[in-house]
This record gives sequence, C-alpha cells and structure tokens, in this order.
Amino acid sequence: MFTLGHPVTEVPRVSSLLLRLVCGLLFSALVLGAVVHPPDNLTQGLGMMLPASMLLGVALKGPRRGIIPKKKATARVPTAPEPPGV
Repeated sequence: MFTLGHPVTEVPRVSSLLLRLVCGLLFSALVLGAVVHPPDNLTQGLGMMLPASMLLGVALKGPRRGIIPKKKATARVPTAPEPPGV
C-alpha cells in the first residue's frame, strides 16, 4: 500500500480507513474494559481518558495531519516607505 516516491503529505485512503477502524475498535475495547472493571481511583480514570480521547478523535476525524497541505509563509511587503531617521 505504501509506495516510494510519493510525498509524505499524501495518505492512501485505504490506510486512513484502516487506521480509523483500528482506533475505533481500540476505543470501544478501552471503554468496555472501563465499564467491566472500573478504575480504583480518580487518577486511574483520568489516565484512561487521555488515550481514549485521542483514539476517539482519530476514529471520528481520521488522520488530518497528512491530508491538509501546509501553507508557505509569504514575505510581507511594506505599503508605505518609512521616513528617514534623524
């Protein structure tokens, strides 16, 4: 699926769908595990929420980083000439 010669910004569509499917399955397994065996204290629950939120974000939105090309910064051109200093 991965071919050489393509820029890094291109993400194959099958790979993107596969990544979303895997992240969705991992998120559901994490939630199911938290329901069946709840965490002992608050810090364990908060520690489980960070990877769960990241997995859910990738599962819903997909890998947006490689799809959107970055814009190059343009040089600013002064509109009026500056007065000479004294």
